Amino acid sequence: MDFMRAKEIVNSPTMINVSYRGIPVYIQSVQEDSNIAVVYPLDEMHNKQEVDLAGLTEEGP
Repeated sequence: MDFMRAKEIVNSPTMINVSYRGIPVYIQSVQEDSNIAVVYPLDEMHNKQEVDLAGLTEEGP
């Protein structure tokens, strides 16, 4: 996923389905300088992770 789309998702007032390597996640923030996103797996909201934007995929409509 590119930085601009990830930023749009972070700022969206509605929930947009995103996964990281097949695991549904919530994107908390993105860091343009390092192409890193801070995400939480939806089934483990206590498990904060920093992941590469390239591994993020927008799911469905």
